[in-house]
Amino acid sequence: MNLRLDFCSRDAAAFAVKAWHYSRSMPSGRLVCLGVWEGGLFCGAVVFGRGASNAIGSPFGLEQSEVVELCRVALGPHQAPTSKVVALAVRLLRRQSPGLRLVVSYADPEHDHVGTLYQACGWLYLGTTARESLIRLNGRLVHPRTITSRYRTRAIDWLRQHVAADAGHVRTLPKFRYCLPLDADMHEQLQARVQPYPKRSKEQAPANPAGLDGATPIRPLHLQEAAYVG
Repeated sequence: MNLRLDFCSRDAAAFAVKAWHYSRSMPSGRLVCLGVWEGGLFCGAVVFGRGASNAIGSPFGLEQSEVVELCRVALGPHQAPTSKVVALAVRLLRRQSPGLRLVVSYADPEHDHVGTLYQACGWLYLGTTARESLIRLNGRLVHPRTITSRYRTRAIDWLRQHVAADAGHVRTLPKFRYCLPLDADMHEQLQARVQPYPKRSKEQAPANPAGLDGATPIRPLHLQEAAYVG
């Protein structure tokens, strides 16, 4: 099956995320969206962004323009390995933005993910993040920055009155942090921080049939809808 990736519109990426990604929501802020086609049929999208933090590059001594977060990998039924799709997406991103030095992403243990996708891609594992305080709205956890961008406030009393009666702060588990250095100097700089890959316990079933989970993995195939756009 012929695989092709190319830059796509935000609307096309949003279609893929809402159809095939467990979060059903697009990240906020400036994004780079790459569509995925197999045999001429649209089957998903890979989305990069600046992440939820304005200081995404600070832990690595980088300017914000030098680092990007892999925010969403939203794929419908497809044949190519997800790791190959991500590798091609990074290659296109580097071609568009030659000043980039690092790609980061996170695997969320709240969804039983350990980052098997990033391990398959050979990314570096740098341990866990600090715990976050997210906001629950209608049963979903949303970053406070997204809430402020959407409603101009993150005050819980206001949100309960105007948006969702269940609004409240929720402390999350630390996430697994993975990084892909894009030059030799950055790779060498991170070596001292590299840790062994975390592994899924034998009792845990894979998050999806291929076992390629991550912070924003594809949805399990048995839950995916067979929807395509040309």
